[in-house]
Amino acid sequence: MSVGTSSAPGAQDAGSPPAASRPPGDTAGLGIDPDQLPDGLVVADEQGRVICFNAAAQRITAVRARDALGQPLEKALPLEDLEGRRWWQLTDPYGGLAIRVGQPERNLLLPGGREVLVSARYVRTRPTGPVRRLVVTLRDTEARRRTERSHAELIATVAHELRSPLTSVKGFTATLLAKWERFTDDQKRLMLETVDADADRVTRLIAELLDISRIDSGRLEVRRQPVDIGAAVGRHIQAYVAAGQPADRFLLRVQQPLPSLWADPDKIDQVLSNLLENAVRHGEGTVTIDVTATASLREGEYAENAATSVTVSDEGPGIPEESMNRVFTRFWRGSKRGGTGLGLYIVKGIVEAHGGTITVGRAPGAGAEFRFTLPVSAPAYLA
Repeated sequence: MSVGTSSAPGAQDAGSPPAASRPPGDTAGLGIDPDQLPDGLVVADEQGRVICFNAAAQRITAVRARDALGQPLEKALPLEDLEGRRWWQLTDPYGGLAIRVGQPERNLLLPGGREVLVSARYVRTRPTGPVRRLVVTLRDTEARRRTERSHAELIATVAHELRSPLTSVKGFTATLLAKWERFTDDQKRLMLETVDADADRVTRLIAELLDISRIDSGRLEVRRQPVDIGAAVGRHIQAYVAAGQPADRFLLRVQQPLPSLWADPDKIDQVLSNLLENAVRHGEGTVTIDVTATASLREGEYAENAATSVTVSDEGPGIPEESMNRVFTRFWRGSKRGGTGLGLYIVKGIVEAHGGTITVGRAPGAGAEFRFTLPVSAPAYLA
């Protein structure tokens, strides 16, 4: 086995299997250094002594490779189950049933109580033969714990956000059904308009959840069409003005000529809606939107006017420096409460699904400035 600096001297002894019969997990013929693997890898020979202890295993266990190599596996990796039983004595990989091929992944404890995910494979040169290699993989549970906490927070947020509009819908509809004749037409209209608005709120929340699911699983589809980004921004501004915002609060500047932009119009509308709502709700003064042509930001490539940038800035208090790196994470909210805190997370996912980038910073007028850049590439069938 090619194990680089983390292998024991003489690991390839006379008893090692020839190249043709190396176990499928062996990296020797692939030119892969175990230290390059993302998970911890520990390999023991037929005597149960450690012959490989890679860099990830050192990081996860806090045991140095030079201290582990050549040691009995149960000493180098003293694992216990959640009930405090010594794992290698319990499973007995070398003396147990000869038909066993390994151990499925499970939570075990390192000295000090640190939890790790461990799986093992028993490598035999022939079925039911003696174990020639014991291959153990280790994974830190912290990433999984963060994911579980994130999912729990998402469920709690969704439950909280759904409770209010659904309570309102149930209350107003029950009241109308029970006492319809007692209300005037104006009162009925007011209650039905409230129900309609709360139903829209529930629909938006469900749409956000579906977007998050697709972003997290890498299944967010982008249906590219020609998009007039300047006109799209103009429509959003007109909607705000129609809703009561003063027209002079918005300043739209579109650089001409712009390159042809192919993007998903519905998703770009979603991005613009979130960014403008952020500026209107949390910002102050004039909301400025600049649409410009810019160079491509693809790695190793530079092409003039190969991308379109949209910058949305306001004149409010801005975003504190310590919060800049959390703006696009789930549940981040600005200085004022409101919303689910999922909007900017979804915006980032949509922009990146288009192959673009998005940044946040401080505007010249001291407010917040969001800038997203989209490559202008056409769909594959037109390339």
